[in-house]
Amino acid sequence: MSNYLDQAQREEIEVLKRSLTGRTEWPTWLLLIGVYGVWFGVLLASPWLGLWLSTALLIPIVVLWMSVQHELLHGHPTRFTWLNKILGYAPFAVWYPYTLYRDSHLLHHRDEDLTLPGRDPESRYLSRHQWQGSSLLEQGLHWLNKTVFGRLLLGAPLALLGLAKEELQRLRRGERQAWLMWLTHGALTLLMLGFIARYSLVPVWHYLLLISVPALSVAMIRSYYEHRPHTQAEQRTVINEAAWPWTWLFLNLNLHLVHHDLPGLPWYYLPRSGEFLVQGYGELFRRHGLTAVDSPEHPFS
Repeated sequence: MSNYLDQAQREEIEVLKRSLTGRTEWPTWLLLIGVYGVWFGVLLASPWLGLWLSTALLIPIVVLWMSVQHELLHGHPTRFTWLNKILGYAPFAVWYPYTLYRDSHLLHHRDEDLTLPGRDPESRYLSRHQWQGSSLLEQGLHWLNKTVFGRLLLGAPLALLGLAKEELQRLRRGERQAWLMWLTHGALTLLMLGFIARYSLVPVWHYLLLISVPALSVAMIRSYYEHRPHTQAEQRTVINEAAWPWTWLFLNLNLHLVHHDLPGLPWYYLPRSGEFLVQGYGELFRRHGLTAVDSPEHPFS
């Protein structure tokens, strides 16, 4: 339980946990079934819907699926890690195996390490050594990635290049867990792409490049400015008072400080409180669409 909640908030959360919704987690079950059903439904109906309407529907579905995977790795809708893994392993988003995302994200929840390069696996910052060792081109790309439009264009490719570099190193070292994870993920991805090729109008290359990558780019809008460097760990995480459809696509993770305070609280119970406040994603687009939100170099790494 968070140290930043007052007694009334603590009591309210305990009541919510004991409610029928809290015990059964039916909203997450319904969401999980819905995402699976709509993903398959859109692909099967794609000959009727057409390629571009199918694409427009599938991108937010894949974004929502990544948010659902986040709920699963935090223990929803079941408390069984193995069952949540089975429920969340479908490679709809293609690039990140569920277990890789789960393990790195749980490390990210060590709040004392938030934003620190080399310690926070989801840090968007470079250490002084990394920054000074970067070429002018690399520094320019990092600055551009600090704007909203730059994040939309460059965020996914840069993240995928970083992923490939790190995971290839693990595979070259012969790490058994990495090999098993990627072989499993690869086999399931091939099965999924085979289904897409056989039963839908969507070409495989189109799904890979024009659905999964744009979906990753949209998902990165949430992480664009959800953390900042600060000497106090509790001041490093944002409350973004976003509106629909962002709150739905991200399952209220725009209220990110609350999630870090209460990582076990399901998406439909996330309250609103905090100090690091942004008034919606529209504010980020207006203020930082073409202007970097801060420096890529971490100030006290």
